[in-house]
Amino acid sequence: MTENNQTQESASFLTADQQGYRKGLKHRHIQMMAIGSAIGTGLFLGAGGRLHDAGPSLFIAYAVCGFFGFLVLRAIGELVMHRPSSGGVVSYAREFLGERAAYLIGWNYFLQWAITGIADVTAFALYLKFWPLFDDVPQWVLALVALVVVVAFNVIGVAVFGELEFWFSFIKVAAIVIFLVTGIIFILTGHQLDGVTPGWSNIADHGGIFPEGVVPLAVVTSGVFFAYLGIEVIATAAGETENARREMPRAVNNVVWRILVLYCGSVLVMSLLLPYTDYDKDTSPFVTVFSKVGISQMGDIMNLVVITAVLSSLNAGLYSTGRVVRTMAHAGSAPHSLGELNNRGVPFGGIALTSVVIIIGVVINYVAPGRAFDIAMNLTAVTLVLTWGSMIIAQMKLQKRAEAGEFERPSFRMPLAPYSNWLTLAFLLLVVILVASGDSIGFWTIVISVPLILIAWFSWRWVEPSVERRRAEYELKVDRAHVDPAR
Repeated sequence: MTENNQTQESASFLTADQQGYRKGLKHRHIQMMAIGSAIGTGLFLGAGGRLHDAGPSLFIAYAVCGFFGFLVLRAIGELVMHRPSSGGVVSYAREFLGERAAYLIGWNYFLQWAITGIADVTAFALYLKFWPLFDDVPQWVLALVALVVVVAFNVIGVAVFGELEFWFSFIKVAAIVIFLVTGIIFILTGHQLDGVTPGWSNIADHGGIFPEGVVPLAVVTSGVFFAYLGIEVIATAAGETENARREMPRAVNNVVWRILVLYCGSVLVMSLLLPYTDYDKDTSPFVTVFSKVGISQMGDIMNLVVITAVLSSLNAGLYSTGRVVRTMAHAGSAPHSLGELNNRGVPFGGIALTSVVIIIGVVINYVAPGRAFDIAMNLTAVTLVLTWGSMIIAQMKLQKRAEAGEFERPSFRMPLAPYSNWLTLAFLLLVVILVASGDSIGFWTIVISVPLILIAWFSWRWVEPSVERRRAEYELKVDRAHVDPAR
């Protein structure tokens, strides 16, 4: 077998997991997902507690994390332009880092979104507690309701997912724009919010930009990093998008203004409207502001919006893990049954498996309702470091192979590579250090995560025969098809 034939068969094996999917995502779906994918629990709920802990300097952390998030997305964008795939991060890890790395990254990515789902259902329950009507309903019951509803929508089909995510993202973006416009009007007019006059005095008279010092800002950075989880979802969506290579560059570049306006702008406006001490971790900062505006029921409306944001994140997570687990099942690094599609072209096995893990989060809501969100956030930050780091390295491998003449490098590229790659990897290492030094939960998260990663890495020896068998079966099937096209 010649080297060219091996390359062709390898490429076919890489892309075979795409069979059965339907190109149900259109231009407006992918563009709105690009804008809204990173707007979720981390901003709508987490920003309140972090603003209370670090003060107005929080916008610096959002800007720094957003900058590196943009670089990661540019790296992923180049990989997508090379080969769109619903396997997303796992598919690119297989091609450029090898099957063993794909095995580790795949289960890591699954865990990333499963844990994020735990955070999402926790946040959903907390948001509903805003209304006295739900005071007597156990938090775990509300969390379970969120999971059941989103799973029901997710298994219908990719077109329904795209439509649902479009409107979820539209509502999120519209809500933040309304918040920014309303906040700017109050700042310019000096109209009071519950006795507080908006303006620079809310920063200057309460300790300035760094009222708590630099250390608290560094500590909350890991939480801010978590807020950008989800920007990589459009890589998975590319495999079911009409003309993905045309849509991806525009979608990725939209991240720049999204970060500057929606994230940094929101935190600055929050700081100018009220003293940072008025915000707390259990209430969305958007709800805090609008509850003090004086407009009847505005706080209730904003609470509905942030509930939408949570459901959007949960929806995207189930979508992503379903596709990623199917790619792993195709390669033999996950049970074959998890790779089956239902009659609507949806990989239900991965979605069901993710839901089981999230149910564990529902149990956490029952056992430790006060710390469930913090536990999930720290674990997710660690898994996100592995996901983003692997894609940065995969892009570096792509660049080297293109320079060696194996294929043509896409015109949409990671800027300033490979220097920007090394800078991003250094930042991701810093995030791990910050998680470990943040508090006892963060420290033990890292202590537990390291051996788990090593166990997953070395467990490959038991999985490798299955992967080799799946590849051999596929190549045999291809050879037979060449001999007898009727097969």
